[in-house]
Amino acid sequence: MFGYSDILWEFRLVCRHTRWAPLRAVLVWIYDALQFLGGGWISHEAEFGGKPCLPHGIRGVFVSRHARVGKNCVIFQQVTIGSNVLPDSSGLGAPVVGDECYIGAGAKIVGRVTVGARSRVGANAVVRESVPENGIAIAGAPVGVAREPPDNRFFTRRKGRWFFYRDGQWLDERDPAILEKLNGAFR
Repeated sequence: MFGYSDILWEFRLVCRHTRWAPLRAVLVWIYDALQFLGGGWISHEAEFGGKPCLPHGIRGVFVSRHARVGKNCVIFQQVTIGSNVLPDSSGLGAPVVGDECYIGAGAKIVGRVTVGARSRVGANAVVRESVPENGIAIAGAPVGVAREPPDNRFFTRRKGRWFFYRDGQWLDERDPAILEKLNGAFR
């Protein structure tokens, strides 16, 4: 379960932590070239609480340099988490995404908005206003709030067993109730 996105993530960390300016410039150039080949862009200067889960890799994912993303977030393909740099707009600034958020394919989060912890942003939603904790943002609908905190973990089935992504690693799911739901939905 180690791929191109994992290599890029580790290289990103090397760029962030290299202090000698000439070496850092070369490393950032290499990192940028690798991202170009991967078809996405996650700035080495963007802040993350931990390694995100990228179920479909980096392809099409864009995260700007001033964005902040919490830990254990799931980010699908074609997602933009970008800064608004138009001085005369009300949303000038960069997004802040809380811990354990789920961002669906094609979602756009742009400008000075906050997506609260454990929120879900649906596929193709455009987030133009802040989303509260446990919030739900769906394309074409006003922001809502879930009654119970949603379980935003990403699950995958490998060799007949279910795994979920947490803190940069794949963990074996053992909760019988969750396994029953997953197995019932994917027979």
